[in-house]
Amino acid sequence: MTKTLRLLPFTYADSVVQLAGTRAMYVVDGVEWAAAAMATRANVSTLADEGFDTSDLDSAGANDLFLAVRANSDAAANAAFDAAQNAMFSSRPTDADADAGAAPAPRTLRGALDLQAGTNVAVISVPGDYAPLEAHKALSAGMHVLLFSDNVSIEDEIELKDRARSLGRLMMGPGAGTAMLGGVGLGFANVVKPGRAAVVAAAGTGAQEAMSLLDRWGDGAACVIGLGGRDLTAKIDGRMARLAVHSLTRRDDIDAILLVSKPPADDVARAVVAAAGDKPFVGAYVGTTAGFDLPSTAHVAATLEAGVLETLRLLGRDVPDVVGDLDVQVAKAIDRLGDERTLVRGLYSGGTLCYEALTILGEILGPVYSNTPLDKKLAVPAPDGSHVCLDLGEEEYTKGRPHPMIDPRARIDLLREQGTEPDVAAILLDVVIGKGAHADPAGQLAPVCDEIHRCGGPQVVAYVLGTAQDPQGLERQRHALEDAGCIVPQTAARAALAAAALATRDPQLTRREL
Repeated sequence: MTKTLRLLPFTYADSVVQLAGTRAMYVVDGVEWAAAAMATRANVSTLADEGFDTSDLDSAGANDLFLAVRANSDAAANAAFDAAQNAMFSSRPTDADADAGAAPAPRTLRGALDLQAGTNVAVISVPGDYAPLEAHKALSAGMHVLLFSDNVSIEDEIELKDRARSLGRLMMGPGAGTAMLGGVGLGFANVVKPGRAAVVAAAGTGAQEAMSLLDRWGDGAACVIGLGGRDLTAKIDGRMARLAVHSLTRRDDIDAILLVSKPPADDVARAVVAAAGDKPFVGAYVGTTAGFDLPSTAHVAATLEAGVLETLRLLGRDVPDVVGDLDVQVAKAIDRLGDERTLVRGLYSGGTLCYEALTILGEILGPVYSNTPLDKKLAVPAPDGSHVCLDLGEEEYTKGRPHPMIDPRARIDLLREQGTEPDVAAILLDVVIGKGAHADPAGQLAPVCDEIHRCGGPQVVAYVLGTAQDPQGLERQRHALEDAGCIVPQTAARAALAAAALATRDPQLTRREL
């Protein structure tokens, strides 16, 4: 095994480009571990933890890029480096291009605007310490902002959103990973048809689930506006949600607004609905049990599925059968499960989908432990005999490796591990496709699922989030998992119900109204 490091001084790449480089290296045969990252202290420390000699990085800093590979041969490492550089920099002008008169790649926001004077949206993905300044620069230039960066303080978020509101601009984020404006997906997004509903979301995979279901069930999405996960809290006070919702009321091509989030503060919920005016409004407040005093034009749902179905009703669309023969599939799986198998394990790549599963499973099965628990008392590690759902996109699972939407390897290891547990009845997986996701996640997961089923292990329940237009192909992903013996429900919420049904031996749970 060889550990090889390559430093590219004075070469900056934002986090999205770094992820592209990391992913390109991981898919090279013979590569066990890889990273493309800026040489910050935290990243260099991660390298050292992985066993790399970091002495060559002693004089490097946050403006220097490194590529690191652990592979079974020097040839594999070199191939990985080539793949990373091609993925990260192939679209940048080269020295030869410069000699031929091509403009050099801009290094600043102003430089980019000089090349693209009509640009009106900035996507910012820099370390959190630098993100507010870059966002202010973009607002000063008259642009809307999608702030992908996290680790931005609440105080900075309030200041940015107040300034954006005064300028009549959207300030999406911090931590906004999904948006679709003018038919163009930003960040992690799905390819959807134009529709008459607008999605406003304080949840990344929640936004993706909403836009994908709207597309699959006969409508589509006019736009998707990300807010960042804190916008609907009492501290942020729905600053951007109110502006976004109000701006959508002026559009004649939008007949309904679907807001996706965890349960908001009561006053914030009312203020956002007030901003919608007479426009039909649905709040998909995942896991909510509270009643909100809202006008008749507003509707509240406790799951993403229910929120989309209510939106379709408001649009006058036919409501699909979301259950089908799911109860029959679950009943067949129950017949082969031993009596000792009573537990559920969730291995999620999407934080919102994990949160939704926790709310559904918790109501039916009782306490469910997690690294993102609904109750701090239910934080992992869990005692023996417990139900567990993990959000594998959290920092403890992504430190030194790509997000599981980009590279499923870490999840595959956990899937194999849980597949051998004698008391587990169901393993829940979300398979997120679309722009930015792995090119064939089901192709990676299905062989392991097939192995688990052939060995008499637990039943894998896998939900595929995406559309027919996504590059991975929704039906191709679904069929790969079904061929491996997985139960593949129509929504993430139905997947959680199927897992609960397997654990309780009650197939009729799959028909429960959400």
